[in-house]
Amino acid sequence: MSPLRLRIEGRRFRDSQNREVTLHGINCAADAKLPATPDQPSHVADKFFDGDTVSFVGRPFAVDDAAEHFARLRGWGYNTLRYVFTWEAIEHAGPGKYDEEWIQHTISVLRKAKEFGFYVFMDPHQDVWSRFSGGSGAPMWTIYACGLDPESFDATEAALVQNTYPEPENFPKMIWATNYTRLACQVLFTLFFGGKDFAPKAIIDGKNIQDYLQDHFINACRHLAKRIQEAGDLWHDPIVGWESLNEPNRGLISYQDLTVIPTEQKLQKGTSPTAWQAILTGSGRACEIDTWDFGGMGPYKSGTALVDPEKKSAWLSADYDDTKYGWKRDPSWKLGECLWAQHGIWDPLTDTMLRKDYFGKDPKTGSKIDYEYFTNHYYMAHYRKYRDMVRTIFPDSLMFFQPPVLEIPPSLKGTEDDDPNMIFAPHFYDGITLLTKKWNRVWNIDVFGVLRGKYLTPAFAIKIGETAIRNCFAHQLTAIREEGTQYMGPHPCVFTEIGIPYDMDDKHAYKTGDYSSQVAAMDANHFALEQSLANGFALWTYVVTVCNNHFWGDNWNGEDLSIFSLDDTPLSNSSISRSVSRASLDISSPSFSQAQSSETLSVNPSNLKKALSADNMSSKSVRINDIRGLRAAEAFVRPTPVFTYGDVTAYGFDLRNAIFKLSLTAPSSTREEAPTVVYLPLFHFPSGQTSVEVSGGKWSIVTEEYEGTMQQILRWWHAEGDQTMTVKGVVHKQGAPIGTEEDEGYLRQCQKQGCAVM
Repeated sequence: MSPLRLRIEGRRFRDSQNREVTLHGINCAADAKLPATPDQPSHVADKFFDGDTVSFVGRPFAVDDAAEHFARLRGWGYNTLRYVFTWEAIEHAGPGKYDEEWIQHTISVLRKAKEFGFYVFMDPHQDVWSRFSGGSGAPMWTIYACGLDPESFDATEAALVQNTYPEPENFPKMIWATNYTRLACQVLFTLFFGGKDFAPKAIIDGKNIQDYLQDHFINACRHLAKRIQEAGDLWHDPIVGWESLNEPNRGLISYQDLTVIPTEQKLQKGTSPTAWQAILTGSGRACEIDTWDFGGMGPYKSGTALVDPEKKSAWLSADYDDTKYGWKRDPSWKLGECLWAQHGIWDPLTDTMLRKDYFGKDPKTGSKIDYEYFTNHYYMAHYRKYRDMVRTIFPDSLMFFQPPVLEIPPSLKGTEDDDPNMIFAPHFYDGITLLTKKWNRVWNIDVFGVLRGKYLTPAFAIKIGETAIRNCFAHQLTAIREEGTQYMGPHPCVFTEIGIPYDMDDKHAYKTGDYSSQVAAMDANHFALEQSLANGFALWTYVVTVCNNHFWGDNWNGEDLSIFSLDDTPLSNSSISRSVSRASLDISSPSFSQAQSSETLSVNPSNLKKALSADNMSSKSVRINDIRGLRAAEAFVRPTPVFTYGDVTAYGFDLRNAIFKLSLTAPSSTREEAPTVVYLPLFHFPSGQTSVEVSGGKWSIVTEEYEGTMQQILRWWHAEGDQTMTVKGVVHKQGAPIGTEEDEGYLRQCQKQGCAVM
């Protein structure tokens, strides 16, 4: 038997007892995108371009506060952390200059995570390359290394950056993602993945810019990994693996015609330049550019706008001090000129496009490049270098493999890259809800089906009604998982990002306390995850250090996806006290286990009240249920299998009726020391009001403590073969704060009508 806490067997995770493990995870944390010193949320311009002197020590939170956050997340049922860090956090001061203080801080936080029993995988995070091109990830010096001037991105619209936006509070929602199709990202990602083929003149320190960037990124991650190895107490527990670069992008590679918008480009919002127009405005030329918006039926052209940089250039000027970071740029790479002009793509004297298909063929082979070709060749070449680096330090590392978002995965099945320790790690967001910041109960679109040509026309992809929408999400996630198996082989599938915006409907919930839309959207996403039989997920996101608030959201580009916000008032304690103090257990149930009645009596109204008192809310206290800052929690704090003896064949939580079902197939009868374990959140399944029906065997509901936080779990000992379980709890009014008069009234009404209130 393998001693590893988590290993892979085919397309399933197993623990040391050979039980299937379901990764119920959270991204920890989005704060890690931003420096702590100075505290630099994306709407603050002051000292923004002092990127070399920042520090990420204190992200995602202070070591002294880590226990509080991990206790909270563990109490909400999470057993997995996708640990977010950035290249900038490691190497912000300049090439090869690593921030050892941040590394030691990270090691200290990870040690705290170990105390709470989490599985952790490390996520080298980026969004649209860097904070200085509108996102997060790479250090500022990488932009200068590529010959670009980040201080001119605003005038040229090479990138839309909230920090430099005239009125950051009016930064258009979700427009940051359009930076992938603006000049800065088009240049940066093209050079990162394909500089040797498409920018052979871009030589720095004797290397092509592709190798220069990739080597520095991989070496920075290597340095962090090596320090973690040297720590001696973090590998396997809590860290089980590493994820590849977050949301990689092709840049311009595979563009067949630079003068038109590619047909596969689905996101258009605000000004939407062709690559040719982006090249022109990046060199100071004025262009009339189409504008787009996102309405009730998706994106539509809204007009045109003149983008006039007034002769400013996104390229570094010839008099830039290129000695600052100690590199030596090859003389053939001239500053003050567009790099693409230097490669003969266009003529800046006549503003004439000369080679509009320059990025459409592989210059080594002449093969036509599409996105699938990019993934299999340019992206995979980078991934192999990154994977091999990790494996030189941690030979048994699980590799969370993330190909470009919603693109066809690489064809790895049966090849040397068909790694038995690889996990398919896709992302999924409901784009309609994310872009409009509304939960539309009437219609939605099967976006993945459209992308894969499932419909003759997109009109056929429209799904009408909330049930159809929920099923549509489930079908999309299932199709994504199955596509991964088709192309990559049978590997576990973990959706390492999925989530919803909380600031829906012009922040209606913040004004009224009615989170019904958020509950419905969050429940639909979790329903899809459960139905897809993915092996786990990491919800986006948890934000606390920069204090998610109702005005700035996550403090990053207007996003507001954190499940936690101190601006949300605490839930009433009355329902939690009520759930423990009401009627005794139904001991007439044939499945009743005496262990339940004895062990759960340790949680009672008196000690629960004490645990929730002001004196006991510190990070060092024993915390039964930390309920501060919860919003729409009834949808994401939900029951889930943790360890399953055998194979999970189906599971899901019916939030409307508070019913959880689990089906499995077991190879033999469970051993006493290795039962099936299910997390049961207390406010859905309170003691005395929860019933359990199983196909056979015995069960018990108990509370377990993790460093001061309590979890309610169900243990089930069953026979071999097909087995089923149904757990029924208490129905609450969706969207209403639990324990309020509105919720209590709804509960009483359900009881009168004979609803599922046990």
